[in-house]
Amino acid sequence: MCHLPVGVEHQAYWAVKEMNMNTEAGATERRMQLQESEELCLDAYDSAMWYKEKTKMWHDKNLRKKELKVGQKVLIFQSRLKLMPGKLRSRWIGPYTIIAIRTNGAIELQGSDPELPSFIVNGHRVKPYREGMEAFVVDDIPLLMPNSRQ
Repeated sequence: MCHLPVGVEHQAYWAVKEMNMNTEAGATERRMQLQESEELCLDAYDSAMWYKEKTKMWHDKNLRKKELKVGQKVLIFQSRLKLMPGKLRSRWIGPYTIIAIRTNGAIELQGSDPELPSFIVNGHRVKPYREGMEAFVVDDIPLLMPNSRQ
């Protein structure tokens, strides 16, 4: 049986069960029952396609468009596989400056050192860098022992 939304799947299950229970039923009745189950599958397919289209429209509407410009500073998502990454460590590195934006979505970036060569990354891996935001690195957080009271 095909994968169906729950309500239609329930109806299809009972249609198939009834068809299996009616082994003495005539050939015409069996054909009608098969036709019913096929219609249920087609209805389920149509409703699943409608659901997918509606969900895609919702996601597309709620996507934030990145407006990147030449000269803008950006951060890059570092996607290298690490065996034991820090849980709270940010995977965004940078800032880098955009040199060129290609039509295929690739972005040419330059680091803070102009002596180093520029490089190209996928546009999906970058996000705008907000200047003026201070990052605080916390080295130690003192924790109270469960038995100690102050």
